[in-house]
Parts: sequence; structure tokens; C-alpha cells
Amino acid sequence: MRRLASVSTIALCVTLTACGQNPGGPGDPAPVQDGFAERAAAVAETWRARPADAWHTGYLPLQNATVLPGNPKLDADAEMAFNAGWYVLKATLPADAPSEGVVRFADGELPTALVGAAEAYRELDQGDPPACPPPGGAQPTPTGGPDGTASSAAPCGVLTVTGVELGEVAVLTSRGEARVPAWLFQVTELPVPVARVAVAPADTAALPQVAEPTGASPAGLVTVQDLSDVDGSQITFRLGIGACDTDPRPFVEEFDDVVVVSGTVTRPTAGECTDQLLFEPVAVTLAAPLGDRPVLDAVSGQPMRLPMFR
Repeated sequence: MRRLASVSTIALCVTLTACGQNPGGPGDPAPVQDGFAERAAAVAETWRARPADAWHTGYLPLQNATVLPGNPKLDADAEMAFNAGWYVLKATLPADAPSEGVVRFADGELPTALVGAAEAYRELDQGDPPACPPPGGAQPTPTGGPDGTASSAAPCGVLTVTGVELGEVAVLTSRGEARVPAWLFQVTELPVPVARVAVAPADTAALPQVAEPTGASPAGLVTVQDLSDVDGSQITFRLGIGACDTDPRPFVEEFDDVVVVSGTVTRPTAGECTDQLLFEPVAVTLAAPLGDRPVLDAVSGQPMRLPMFR
């Protein structure tokens, strides 16, 4: 599987068994690791016992429907505009929607209804940006109208759509990486088109909500917030930690059908700390590529997906 998402500097990368090999001392995760293995088995069993859903049969995306193919490097303005959905349309959109397309999985194909380019653009465009400040901090000039009002500054940081065509894009799904029909919007400010998945909402399955395993999670485990990256057998996920927590260490338990993850941190023993949640990326290397296995949080038992925007 090729790389599907990029993240900032990874704090720590370990192999499958590395968590149990750390020497003793402050923040030693060995006692928690023993409880984690038992918890991971319970999480896996709860997942297997869930009611039937579309995980292995339908189209269940594990990332946002707006995709930047190849995850290119963007400057600050372009990244802000992409994440906020600030677009201006300078092209004519096709009026007719194709009736049907195909989602191509590694294990087969799935016919699907598609949305048209106009509907895709409506989902892509999330509103207008604030006005740019005048160059050099100069004040707006009067319009010359009878009330002497000042003209507003031009919109700032928009992405200009100059063309669109129907194509496909790689998307992480519950069945592994898939080639999915998408409207590819050509954008002046970006080196690649912005892809908006064209699969109709009625044919898009939702992430299942799984019952939390019985029994308390081992003390010291940190909740996983989401996935950051999937690259074959390496997965990166983000732990929710406190502002003064240090030494984040990931845990992973790999089964044939699921992967369960969590982590620990070293808590401060003295002093005051701000009350805030930070997302800390950590990485693990599996014994085999992830494929269509879900990545489950050991604390909540829920399946993880990539964040809305990256």
C-alpha cells in the first residue's frame, strides 16, 4: 500500500515488540504492557461480536472525501485555504452527472451511484475567507460614494478552480486502499488537482460504533485520537496527552483480523500545568501490512480513521 497521508515530525517509531523491551525506571511501561495485551484481546473479541455491517462488503471510507493526491507540500496560505474550503470557481461545471461508477478494491469491485460535478463542488466549497489586510497596513480608500464609505479589501487565500474532470483517487477504506471515482478540480495555486470523491452518499457506509469492552481499561493507557498515516506495515497514530506529559510510547497488539493500539506517557510529578489536550504522533511497525484490518483504540474499542484534514 502506498503512503496515504503525511504528518509532522514523528515523535517515536518502534517495532511490534519494542514496548516490552524498555529498561526499568521512571515511566517504565512494562507493567502497563501486561494489562494492555489482555485489554487488546478483549477489544478484538468485542469487535468480532459486533452486528453485521459494511466493513468487508461496502464502501466505508476512513478519510475525508476531499483528497490531495500525493499529499504535496503546500505553503501556509494554500494549506489554510485547502483546510478551510475556500474556493472561487472560474470554470464551467459539467451539467450531467454520470449514472454509475466503480470502486476498485484489492479484493474486487463495487458498482456505485455517483454525484455530479456541481454537487461535488458545493461540498468542496465551504465559504469565503476573511478579507486580506491592505498592503503595508494602509487604510482602505473611500469609494467616492455619497456616504464616503471605504471599499472592502479583496478576499485572501482562495483556491481558484479553472477546470474539472471525472477521474479516480486513492482512498483509505475499511477494505484497504481503493481506487474511487472522484471529480478532479484543477486549481491554479496547487501542483495537483483537488479530488472530491464522487460516490453518492447513499452508497457510502458510516463508521460503525462498537460497544466498549467490559472491564476497566488498564490505568496508564492513553486514548488514541486518530490515525495519521498508513504506509504498508507502518501505521502512525496520534495519542491524546497533557501539556506536561513526556516520553509518549506506543503499544500495539497485532491479530490476523484486527490491530489494537494505545500508548503511555510519563506524567509530571510536581508543579502546575495548563489543562489542554495535545495530539502526539507515534508510530509502530506491524509484522504484516495492515490491509483491511481495522485499527482499534484499546481504551474505547472504537475503529480509528484519518483526521478530517491533514
